[in-house]
Formats: sequence, structure tokens, C-alpha cells
Amino acid sequence: MDNERSELRWGVEQRLEFIEFRLFWEGHVNRSDLMDQFGVSVNQASNDLNRYIGFAPDNMVYDKSARTYVRGPEFKPRFLEPDASRYLAQLRSVADGILDREDSWIADLPPYASAPTPVRGVNPVTLRSVVGAIRRSEAIEVKYQSLSSPEPRWRWIAPHAIGFDGFRWHTRAFCLTDEAFKDFLLSRILEIRGSRESEVPSAHDGDWNTEVTLEIGPHPALSETQAKVIALDYGMRGGKAKIKVRRALLYYALRRLGLDTDPDARKPHDQQIVLLNR
Repeated sequence: MDNERSELRWGVEQRLEFIEFRLFWEGHVNRSDLMDQFGVSVNQASNDLNRYIGFAPDNMVYDKSARTYVRGPEFKPRFLEPDASRYLAQLRSVADGILDREDSWIADLPPYASAPTPVRGVNPVTLRSVVGAIRRSEAIEVKYQSLSSPEPRWRWIAPHAIGFDGFRWHTRAFCLTDEAFKDFLLSRILEIRGSRESEVPSAHDGDWNTEVTLEIGPHPALSETQAKVIALDYGMRGGKAKIKVRRALLYYALRRLGLDTDPDARKPHDQQIVLLNR
């Protein structure tokens, strides 16, 4: 199977993955789905469906009454691993306007809503300059508003990565003013007025290049059945889950998980989880 797949062109394999995605999540697929999604001809769509049947004859059968192929009772994925995170990411991206509806592989979007978060005002020109500096290993002079000072200050930073703390976007950079690697919020970079070659390699950022593992478990004060539900929520095995995080992002990860304070400060059903390797 792997040898056969390796001989497929990328476009063909992508369409076969699409067929399998629709079969798994929607339960059916037809020629018009392929034609609408990829702009292929009727003949090409038919060829793709027949090719998929050749690879996985038990995965779909033709329903004459519905005039469509439906998922077979012996369905087993051959081209992709069904991923709930990927499905939900598409759903959220479409709902948030990040992904155009026609670019999503989901045929029938379920109703969706999310808790609102403030829009972070990242200037696209600022982001372009930071990303360009990362690619070219350059330092840039930025006017940055820190909350530790009443007025913004000009400083040179050498960015080497982009980070997200769950709410805000940062750049990880060496600050030539403070002579240390730090996080800078992209939304607080007010201006950029110069660039120069950087002599500080990203390999020297120990906190960024070191991973730590958080071990979490259900709050010990929860009942046995409540603990089992929390274990399911977080994908725990043996009563715990392991979460890897860069040491530079550890503070944000603990805060987002509610593990940055004493677990006894909140009620067990509010706290839900505790850090096992504090």
C-alpha cells in the first residue's frame, strides 16, 4: 500500500484523502463534491472515486436511491488518520472567518459558537518585519510599550521565533538593551525603524530550546466518577496526562491551565486538575 501511495501525484493523493475525509465525517461522497472542491472534470472525479475503490474496496458502496457513495460497514481509513482536532480546527477557522467556507472539507457545518476573546491588534506590517528579521537573522529597532515603564522606549531586539500563549501573539527575541532573551508582545511594538545583522544565535536561548513536561491529574478531592470524567476530558491514561511545553512558555501554560496558583485556593470542581510534578 505504501509503495502504491508513493507513486501517486500529490494532487491525486489529496483528492483521495478528501474522499476519505468526507466518508468518515459525513458518511457519503459523490463526484460533484470533488468537482466543487478541486475544480476537476466529471471524468476526473469518476476516476478518483474508482481509484479510491481500488485502494479500499470495502470503504464505500454506491447507494442507488441516494445516487451517492456511502461509507461501508467495514470502513477503515487508508489515506488519513481521523483527527478530531483537525475537524474542530476547520470548524473554528470557518466560523472565525480565517478559512473560506469553500476551502473547508466539511460539507455540512454544524452550528458553532465560542467564548469571545478580544481581538489582538497586531499590525500586519509589524508582523512582516518581525518574520523577515527571523528569516534573515537580523536585529530590528523597535519602539516598544512595556507595562514596566510609563512611556514606550526604542530598543534593539533580535527575534528568532513566534509564540502564542493562548490569547496573545509574541516574538521570542534577544533584547540587546537588557542583554537577555525575552518575550515581546507583537501588539505592543508600535514602530520599527531599522535593521542590522544579528550576532546572537537562537541556539543560545536555553529557555526556548528546552522542553519541560507537565504531569497533570484530576483534583484529589473529586469523587471517583468525577475524576474519571476529568481524565476523559484531558485524555489521561493511568490517572495522569503529560503535556510538553517550551520552558519559555511555561508561565503562560500554567496560567492557562489554572495551575499557577495553589490548587486549594479554588473549589475542586472549579480547579478540576492539579500539577503532579510541581
